Amino acid sequence: MKIDIKAIVFDVGGVLALPIDPIKVEKQRKISGVHSIIAKKLGISLDQWFDSIDTTYAKSIEGKISKQKVLEIIAKNNKISKKKLRKIILKTYKSKFKQNKELFKKAFKLRKKGYKIVVLSDQWHFSQEALMPKRLYRKFSEVIVSCEVGMRKPNLKIYNLLLDKLKLKPKQILFIDNQEWNIKPAKKIGIKTILYKNNKSLFKEFEKIGI
Repeated sequence: MKIDIKAIVFDVGGVLALPIDPIKVEKQRKISGVHSIIAKKLGISLDQWFDSIDTTYAKSIEGKISKQKVLEIIAKNNKISKKKLRKIILKTYKSKFKQNKELFKKAFKLRKKGYKIVVLSDQWHFSQEALMPKRLYRKFSEVIVSCEVGMRKPNLKIYNLLLDKLKLKPKQILFIDNQEWNIKPAKKIGIKTILYKNNKSLFKEFEKIGI
């Protein structure tokens, strides 16, 4: 069934940026997750690391604090230089995620066909820096990242911001995310959605709706 889609919106973490060895991460999250690895590199427990980032991390995701202030607070709490901390965080993210090259290729082909390709993602300042290289993301029509716009999914405000920026009706937008709780509010306001599992199943869904 053909649906009149004008814009295709992609999440980043788990969609455009895929976890390396996702099964291992899922089954052994305590030792394989990004935050666990950072804590290990700092020589502290995971609980200590979470205590040291506490509300600063949440504020960073929601853009309520500057990137430099985030770095300053967390570096001070862990008695480490800002330069070294930043290097550890970025290196860890880059080691645990890979760019979904096949999906980027598909997205850029869709752009050539006349679709707007868009990003809607929750990121804190350092995951954004590590996972969203400008050379790739500058090719998108719109890039909406929580730490830049001051709101995050699944808050309806960020989906309304998407509508405002695209100047389209909800039914003309297709949103792809790997988390059900981010899909639900988009559906609620009439945006078409696909819950991402892998590229193969996503491309099948594209075919079904005539993309």
